[in-house]
Amino acid sequence: MRITGAVAVSAALALSAVACGGDDNESGSDGNSVTIGFMGDLTGENSGLVIPPKQGAQLAIEQYNATNPKVKINFKTYDSQGKPEQATSLALGAVKNDKIAGLIGPAFSGESQSVGPILEEAKIPSVSPSATNITLGEKGWKFWHRVVADDAAQSAGVAEFVMNSGAKKVFLVSDNQDYGKGLADAIEKAVKAKGAQTQSDAVDDKGTDYSSTVNKINEFKPDFVYFGGYYAVAGRLFKQLREGGYQGKMMSGDGSLATGLIEGTGQKNAQGTLVSCGCLIDPTGKTNPKAKTFADDYKAKFGSEVAIYSTEGYDAATAFVDAVKAGKTKPEEINDYLKSIDVAGVGKQIKFAENGELATLDIYVYEVEGDKLPLLGKASEAKVS
Repeated sequence: MRITGAVAVSAALALSAVACGGDDNESGSDGNSVTIGFMGDLTGENSGLVIPPKQGAQLAIEQYNATNPKVKINFKTYDSQGKPEQATSLALGAVKNDKIAGLIGPAFSGESQSVGPILEEAKIPSVSPSATNITLGEKGWKFWHRVVADDAAQSAGVAEFVMNSGAKKVFLVSDNQDYGKGLADAIEKAVKAKGAQTQSDAVDDKGTDYSSTVNKINEFKPDFVYFGGYYAVAGRLFKQLREGGYQGKMMSGDGSLATGLIEGTGQKNAQGTLVSCGCLIDPTGKTNPKAKTFADDYKAKFGSEVAIYSTEGYDAATAFVDAVKAGKTKPEEINDYLKSIDVAGVGKQIKFAENGELATLDIYVYEVEGDKLPLLGKASEAKVS
């Protein structure tokens, strides 16, 4: 899912060409409404990671519209299936045809790499609820933001948690894609700095037989195996690890924080599996009262518990809602507003650094228990059960 520079440049040029095609209607508001998009994998194999933030964003916007405001927000979704090339085409249409004033997403890092230049060229602000690749914050983009900590923060949190758990040897596996490899590499560097011995390997995200990697892991005999990638691949790998005799701890990142991980690994094999995330899933209000209110509203609306990035989807939409409430309805006006926003979100404080990064960088750990993934605690405080 890596996007090449040539593709990104071509997309930006295509946008420039379309923008000169004779339609001079300005993006943003028609006076009575403004369109905010949501982009991510809504029907692909990793859609379990994206439907929750989409629903969180939808809830925030519907609650705002229910107040009968002067300017309503139209919510339009774009199903990229997590594919950068598909996201590119959708972004061009969203800018030119749908005239979005802002975008929640893209959800994944690979598609964010491809869509970023398009939105930057069109001067359309975006807030991703879930793209965590470190390099996204290093592009110099002025219209890009995210409400989740990046992989650098996640790797530091994971390293602290893993080493506090007494690990001496850690094996890193990735799917060799933008997000997964970046996360695994960052964690390897972080645990090495704390004194752990490491080995690493990569698996084919389209493959099904990971016996070669399983053999390498069993030969190394690590205390922890950490997988960087999404739950569909993590489930296959972890299942084969347990069936291959590995008895140590298995852990993955935010891309695996879904019940699909348990289904893929098998419920018995999955017990005790750990997942790190910069996201907060707190239906009981353990961390703050707003989290429980949101969880109750979410369940009443969608008939399901809050899940990965539900909170971040809601907070990303809240950033746009607050901008519209303040009378900012044009893309550049909204972007200017996002530079100074500082409000309490459901999960964290919604406040951005100059490069669009979230100011608060807490990392949380979850542990499989039965068929659920309850919150174990902050990475700096959590203990393996």
